Amino acid sequence: MLPVGVYIAALFVVSITHWVYRWRNPKCNGNLPPGSMGWPLLGETLQLIAPTQTLDTPSFITNRIKRYGSIYRTSLLGARVIISTDSELTSMILQQDGQSFKGWYPPSIKRLLGSVGIALIEGSLSKHLKSMMRTVVGPQSLKKAFSEIESVATTNMEKWASQESVELKTAVADMIFEYMGKKLISYDPEKSSENLRENFDSFIQGAVSLPLRIPGTAYYKCLQGKKKVMMMLKNMLEARQAKPNKVHNDFFDYVLEELKQNDTILTEEMSLELVFGLLIVNFETISQAITVAIKFLTENPQALKELTEEHRKILDNRENPKAGLTWEEYKSMTFTFQVINETLRLGGIATIIFREAVKDIKYKDYTIPAGWVVAVCPPVVHLDPVNYKDPLNFNPWRWEGIELKGASKSFMAFGGGLRYCTGADFAKFQMAIFLHCLVTKYRWKLIKGGDIVRTPTVQFPNGFHVQIFEKEN
Repeated sequence: MLPVGVYIAALFVVSITHWVYRWRNPKCNGNLPPGSMGWPLLGETLQLIAPTQTLDTPSFITNRIKRYGSIYRTSLLGARVIISTDSELTSMILQQDGQSFKGWYPPSIKRLLGSVGIALIEGSLSKHLKSMMRTVVGPQSLKKAFSEIESVATTNMEKWASQESVELKTAVADMIFEYMGKKLISYDPEKSSENLRENFDSFIQGAVSLPLRIPGTAYYKCLQGKKKVMMMLKNMLEARQAKPNKVHNDFFDYVLEELKQNDTILTEEMSLELVFGLLIVNFETISQAITVAIKFLTENPQALKELTEEHRKILDNRENPKAGLTWEEYKSMTFTFQVINETLRLGGIATIIFREAVKDIKYKDYTIPAGWVVAVCPPVVHLDPVNYKDPLNFNPWRWEGIELKGASKSFMAFGGGLRYCTGADFAKFQMAIFLHCLVTKYRWKLIKGGDIVRTPTVQFPNGFHVQIFEKEN
């Protein structure tokens, strides 16, 4: 008779084998797309976050397209996932947000966003918060921001021109943060006892790292950075509440007025998360896009020449050469918008978008089971030769005569559907003003080339050093 320990060991092996089998062969009321679930729990997460220093589609995606086709299954970040690189399915997922699909974030990202983070809120509350956000980044706020943004850009470029060189991404991020900090919370780094920008850097650097809550890891520093930022914002809000009659003419004033309303659905915690979200999204994504645009223009003298001529013409047509930009001048920047669209196509802000199926979804011969996560990858759509000829070439002229209004099946740099980025117009607005100030007053040269690092989850330019010279009259 075999010892009891042998039976227990055998039972354990059988149980583990069955569990692994069920993991790799999940149940479905229909046909699952082909694919591999990878290792139990870990799935294919490590392959997902492996960086590549190329503009092309990450190998994680391309290898699986070759093996399985445009729709396939996997496991990422502890979730069962179906990845779509099919334009029709991708468009359907984004357009049916709030119906067949809902927002989804990995647990590690949820922890960073907070329980009431603006990205996690659904329904009427989400609409209300977006309405509040539009007072800062919505289309109606653009006309009021011309002189402010142009002034900040001009001041910073004068400073950069006096330096031997600048690391472009960092310098632009500092500029955007300076502007948004003042506009949202009247933040002045020279008068503050704590470095708000430094804590945001800690958050960003750890947001896409392995979620290890161990002191010393990037993720732990990320959590601590978020904690410090939220404490600073809370102290600022309390200081404002203690002096309710003092007006700062910033977004915090608007928030305080909202909190005073008896029927408001906004809480203090939500308001702080809202400010945090506006700060992080604006300064990080816009600085990324501007840096990539400068890289592309540096490498394409013809595009830079045409862009410069467009903005020089704006100055030549002014009655007062020293006057600031106007709305009419901004709307006349035809080639500028082509440059911006092409920059966003190649170096887009939204690199992967997650949703969760709320019911079984039939698409072609496949079923997406309820509870499964679906992931769409805009860069794959943007680099598809079916959608764009020579997709890896920076070609602003491909947008000639095309007017974009929101997302489309072939362009989704700012997402799509109900979650289309509220600040999309504001991002393009800031990029256009920055380019205007740069090409009309300065020339530059790249003295140290960096990389555009891309994974399916994040993309960022790194290490581009430029030397800036004031133009001769």
